[in-house]
Amino acid sequence: MDNLTQWLTTAQEIITTFGLNALAALVISIIGQWVAKVIGRTTKKVMTRRGVDPTLINFTASLVYYAALAFVVIAALNRLGIQTASLIAVLGAAGLAIGLALQGSLSNFAAGVLIIIFRPFKVGDMVEGAGVFGRVEEIQLFTTTIITPDNATVIVPNTKLSGDNIINFTTQPTRRVETIVGISYNDSIANARLAILDELSKDARILQDPAPAVNVAELADSSVDLQVWAWTENADFLTMRLALPELIKTRLDAEGITIPFPQQDVHMFQRN
Repeated sequence: MDNLTQWLTTAQEIITTFGLNALAALVISIIGQWVAKVIGRTTKKVMTRRGVDPTLINFTASLVYYAALAFVVIAALNRLGIQTASLIAVLGAAGLAIGLALQGSLSNFAAGVLIIIFRPFKVGDMVEGAGVFGRVEEIQLFTTTIITPDNATVIVPNTKLSGDNIINFTTQPTRRVETIVGISYNDSIANARLAILDELSKDARILQDPAPAVNVAELADSSVDLQVWAWTENADFLTMRLALPELIKTRLDAEGITIPFPQQDVHMFQRN
């Protein structure tokens, strides 16, 4: 009878102790989860006020939330009497192994974070980088999507963009269009210059400040090569780049100025 009483007393103490620990672990879990959510929301609000990119805001807020939640789970397990030191060591080793296996992806992630923070380009910009030219469609943490002028979708790893020269064609409001046109050595350079500048002044897409310019680029074998510079709004650059040679050719034809083709004189001598 005494053994039974002692056993019941011990069992009651164990149940009471475990019940209190379980209740404390439950309270820690509930309060800890609430605190983790508050920390996550606060992080999101602070980053939003500072104008951080939404992609980075959501990722960082989630990372902070789950990191805080991990501490809560460890605290709750520790309250239940479960040794968490070995669990932390196992998780650390697993994290190291995963990090080594995903080294390339983590590099892309780090590059994506840098692109989002420093913003060398944004969605909608025309850029050239990593051997790709086109419009930025989407910036993600691991890759950047670019739409080429022929409407092909190119997904570029962020490490290639961050490790290469990036040419952004959209940041400046104006751009310079240039082309080379050759005229005959028999034609007047001054007349050709006046005709080209007059034609460029008639096109509303071409800015007059800075003014267009026509200069001699080279005295080539078959022609005098004139370099034509004209400034235009960024939105009109591509259309103007395609239209400029035709405008010049049409005006020079109307003025009777020859655009020569490569030619070579061959002299033949007959020996007696």
